[in-house]
Amino acid sequence: MIWFIKKPNARDPWGIRLSVGSTLLATQGLGYARAYYARAYIDRTLERLGIRYGAHQVSIGRADFCVDVLAPDFELNPENFIIHSHANRADFLTAEEEGVRSNGKSGRFTGVTVGKSGGRQVTIYDKRRQVIDTHKPIWWDIWNANLERDGLPPLDPTDRSQSQVWRIEVRAGKAILKDRWQIAQWGEFDAQFGDVVAEAFQKVRYAEPDPTDTNRARWPNHPIWDMAAAEAEGDLSEMRSHLDPDKVRYVHRNEHIRLIMAQLTGNAITLAALQGVPEPQLADHMETLSDRLSEVIRADPERAANKLSEAKGRYRFME
Repeated sequence: MIWFIKKPNARDPWGIRLSVGSTLLATQGLGYARAYYARAYIDRTLERLGIRYGAHQVSIGRADFCVDVLAPDFELNPENFIIHSHANRADFLTAEEEGVRSNGKSGRFTGVTVGKSGGRQVTIYDKRRQVIDTHKPIWWDIWNANLERDGLPPLDPTDRSQSQVWRIEVRAGKAILKDRWQIAQWGEFDAQFGDVVAEAFQKVRYAEPDPTDTNRARWPNHPIWDMAAAEAEGDLSEMRSHLDPDKVRYVHRNEHIRLIMAQLTGNAITLAALQGVPEPQLADHMETLSDRLSEVIRADPERAANKLSEAKGRYRFME
């Protein structure tokens, strides 16, 4: 776990950021990271630092899920991705040693990323090559431990023909977590992150081309894609609500309206009490208050329009 602590800034309330890497998840498991690190360990550390915070001061900025697949015979082809016409796609190819961005040169594709940072990204990349290039030998131990558990021989890092591991990864940034799924805090994450990943595997697909069908949307999933999606479904089954994100937004929208109406009523009654309105006249006073609010808006329509626009931007899920 990596901690980033910024100098206090009144204009930026997010002074502490934490990052939990894939090595911790691979060695200890998702449950350990969620229950121990993301809760008890963080709480104890912040307490020792003298930092107090409430649940509303926690925000999840990004969450990733990945599956490593041993597939020596798999050849990555960027054109086999089925994606929305407006989606971004970055392709990476390599010669024997040097990795470069796809630009028409010959070589082997080592990675494809669909989507933008901060939103939804789905990527397949050569994890074996990354482990070698970044000098992270612990991954050979992790993979070999899993192979040993299944009664299979260990990988030989020097032989790509039998040690080629591909990583399929879903990355969900704040634009997906918060804006689309209303996930900002731990309880929401625990209940819905599986839905976020399942949707990503549906929105972006790596397909098996069908030469007899010109409609790419009908091409079936490649087995490697179905394998990764099945692993995600199994690992994250307890983190699924099976709700459509539009339904989630609808529920949150109505709850927010209910809370604001309760606040408006309470404030209006408090104002009436301060103005000495007797109880029998309370209902009539509310009608008068409505007229007074209308007069305020008509007196400065430009300011009222700006306030309305700001509120719509602040509560995008209400659209």
